[in-house]
Amino acid sequence: MPVITLPDGSQRTYDQAVTVAEVAASIGAGLAKAALAGKVSGALVDTSFKIAQDARLEIVTDKHPDALEVIRHSTAHLLAQAVQSLFPDAQVTIGPVIEDGFYYDFAYKRPFTPEDLAAIEDKMRELSSENLEVTRREMARDDAVSFFKNLGEHYKAEIIASIPSNEPISLYGQGKWVDLCRGPHVPSTGKLKVFKLMKVAGAYWRGDSRNEMLQRIYGTAWTHDKDLKDYLTRLEDAEKRDHRKIGRELDLFHMQEEAPGAVFWHPKGWSVFQSLIGYMRDKQRVAGFQEVNGPELMDRSLWEASGHWEKFGENMFTTQTPDERVYAIKPMNCPGHVQIFKQGLRSYRDLPIRYAEFGKVHRYEPSGALHGLMRVRAFTQDDAHLFVSPDQITEESVAVTRLILEIYRDFGFDDVRIKFSDRPAKRVGSDDIWDKAEAALKEAATVAGIEFTLNPGEGAFYGPKLEFVLRDAIGRDWQCGTLQVDLNLPGRLGAHYIDEGSHKQIPVMLHRAIFGSLERFLGILIEHHAGRLPTWLAPAQVVLLGITDRQDAYLREVAEFLKNQGLRVDIDLRNEKIGFKIREHTLQRVPYLLVAGDKEVAAQLLSVRTRSGKDLGQMSPQTFVERLRVELESRGRRTLED
Repeated sequence: MPVITLPDGSQRTYDQAVTVAEVAASIGAGLAKAALAGKVSGALVDTSFKIAQDARLEIVTDKHPDALEVIRHSTAHLLAQAVQSLFPDAQVTIGPVIEDGFYYDFAYKRPFTPEDLAAIEDKMRELSSENLEVTRREMARDDAVSFFKNLGEHYKAEIIASIPSNEPISLYGQGKWVDLCRGPHVPSTGKLKVFKLMKVAGAYWRGDSRNEMLQRIYGTAWTHDKDLKDYLTRLEDAEKRDHRKIGRELDLFHMQEEAPGAVFWHPKGWSVFQSLIGYMRDKQRVAGFQEVNGPELMDRSLWEASGHWEKFGENMFTTQTPDERVYAIKPMNCPGHVQIFKQGLRSYRDLPIRYAEFGKVHRYEPSGALHGLMRVRAFTQDDAHLFVSPDQITEESVAVTRLILEIYRDFGFDDVRIKFSDRPAKRVGSDDIWDKAEAALKEAATVAGIEFTLNPGEGAFYGPKLEFVLRDAIGRDWQCGTLQVDLNLPGRLGAHYIDEGSHKQIPVMLHRAIFGSLERFLGILIEHHAGRLPTWLAPAQVVLLGITDRQDAYLREVAEFLKNQGLRVDIDLRNEKIGFKIREHTLQRVPYLLVAGDKEVAAQLLSVRTRSGKDLGQMSPQTFVERLRVELESRGRRTLED
């Protein structure tokens, strides 16, 4: 007689094992019709799942936080069924849920075309309208291998053969079509109504470039039509904001095949890049960090001692010298900072020691994963490592957390989500050390007064971490900053200090990054601001425009004055109409356009316009600088328009 506890605390007792669907029906016909899945004691299950023991139960409807996962997973199956209905020779492989949608990989004799994609989507709608019941059954592993081989599904058979023989295999069917899957799924295809196929891309079988190339069809699915329309609108907006497109338009940077995953910075882009470094350098100095710099090339033995060789070896760029020593270009800065800490005798009185570095690192990323500034092979980290005693962990972590949030606010990111990532499956160090590290980081988060969500198993291999996720102007999330507590790496590399009792102690190391990658952060900024960077960051803050050549001398004098005030100034004295020049520099997103004609020269004034087209009237160069200085000091939180 299972007792079912519902979310409101009420309980229902049943005479025998009962399915999720039956519980929903006993509550009300409307709930039964709306049920997509269930959540039994925290685990997502099908509505056909039988509950034989006391349990907590949530009925998953389209309003439930887990509804989209179930819908997208099920829509991936609908896609695979549609493909095989239209192209019986196509083999299915895997089809997971991803952010905002799903994909499914297929092996087929020819590339899918846009016309194929339209036909597949039509077939999906047809299958949805048939409202096919979705059923689940289990099969022994070896039987399942034979079953899929007989269907000609060799990829599925290979997947199943890699599963331990004692694990039961679950299969899901809808109509005559069947697929391997853990589930759960919606009870029938009629629940899947709001979806759209997006694109086709290549993907290697099991993500290994040594394997055959498959075709990956991406799709998106939602609970309501409005959600789909909003998502497609966001995609259109994101396309307009694409940092690669804006980077070309503003002449900031480019990338080319001879240096895959590396950036060629143009003068304007390098100006912004250096502004980021200058800003962070000032912030770090005030916060008590000392800037250091470590070698980019270090012997393999150091990376083996740190644990990076085992964990990241295949993603490191290496070289071998004539004397057969193997060196690696650093993929991260922490081992180098430990070496600096180890030079000389350290006392507890020296702690905390805070090292910071704008370190260039290299990591191999598959060519298919490279994406402008967002995913590169060569990038610069605003890396810092704090060497502290155990009783300093909380205070230092709180200070770092507050610094991170303050810096994000300066860049216009007020919506920041924080995740706590605990120990991963592959890690170094004992469970006792991990217990201490996780407890220390949680305590610091509590003292700092921040709320966080759990991100199980996603910590670094040497310690737990807080991840700082920024939400941009069009609602996308970007994971940038991290704070990690490391009780492993300093000991592995032989770092120690002398405590009050003259004993050697291993320091705790806090890993901290705020931008994460300067290249990626700049890409995020470009898209967040749609290229309209805040005045303090813009490569050219002001452009001077003359109506005729009679204003040239005056504008040159003004340009010299503004440059002496520390402003980044362009001057356009071309023999072009003023309307043309204003339009061109507006498209270049220059924050302020200062125009002078004969009247302005006579009065020693400037007509001030903003890139948004607002006319701020006439003012002297001195008044303009005074007013602009307020904006620059406030990091753009107020502008001349305010």
